[in-house]
Amino acid sequence: MHIVITGGAGFLGSRLARQLLQRGQLTGADGKAQAITRITLLDVAPAQGFNDPRIESITGDIADAAVIARAIGPDTQSIFHLAAIVSGHAEADFDLGMKINFDATRLILERARALGTKPRVVFTSSVAVFGGDLPAQVPDNALLMPQSSYGAQKVMGELLINDYSRKGFIDGRAMRMPTISVRPGAPNKAASSFASGIIREPLNGQHAICPVSPETRMWLMSPRKAIENLIHGHEINGADLGLARFLSIDGLSVTVRDMVDALEQVAGAEVVKRIEWKEDEAIKRIVNSWPGNFNAARARALGFTADKDFAGIVRAHIEDEAKK
Repeated sequence: MHIVITGGAGFLGSRLARQLLQRGQLTGADGKAQAITRITLLDVAPAQGFNDPRIESITGDIADAAVIARAIGPDTQSIFHLAAIVSGHAEADFDLGMKINFDATRLILERARALGTKPRVVFTSSVAVFGGDLPAQVPDNALLMPQSSYGAQKVMGELLINDYSRKGFIDGRAMRMPTISVRPGAPNKAASSFASGIIREPLNGQHAICPVSPETRMWLMSPRKAIENLIHGHEINGADLGLARFLSIDGLSVTVRDMVDALEQVAGAEVVKRIEWKEDEAIKRIVNSWPGNFNAARARALGFTADKDFAGIVRAHIEDEAKK
């Protein structure tokens, strides 16, 4: 089977590709396990570090229909749509956010519709679809009221996934992913970037700034668990999602203070001293609009799982970085 991963050269896309190569098979359109024969990694930059003949790297603008047509063909049975302009960047550049987060999503779905092959599509949505006056623990059926352009674009993507699935054009599932922590590499323009930076940089002997208050509550997931849940989301029977092809994936609810305490527990007090608390009103406004806890009973019933504690996430990050 042929799989396409948008954002395939990125941190999450490349990890997903490596896990799929190791796994060797996925459930096909016929509902049976099929051997993975090709994985196309579509991104604005070429994918690095792969020497497996099953990997194909395509570079180009994901909002270009010709690029989408090159990547997604009649043999494409599965699409993991991870590519996105992150929250802070989408808020600062509305046109770019709409182009990549909405227009490109519709192009992908229109390509699938035109081919008539009904591929499985896993769309990564976000907790940013929620906002406003919310209960302490947010249910799946809470009113969608995003307080950022990024959140609004993800809502529109969810609705497309739902309707294209209803019409039988795709077999879609939109997964509202928690904030991923700890991400390796350099900081990005996501409002949530600090959730990795306040762990990653101090561990690397570098200074880090935390732009929100210690009491800020976050809904988090480790990279390991994210990959596990993305694959699980693909493998479940789409019919089991019922009329709502979107759901909030189970995560770990912790305060930023809890995160820093876990870092100290794992790495010591000297590491924590590298964190400076300096609030940024623009970042606070976006992050504080996101709910920090969910009732993920529906996701758990479908077999999705969460990390047990943040100290375990820190240890997993240290282990993964040591392997490089």
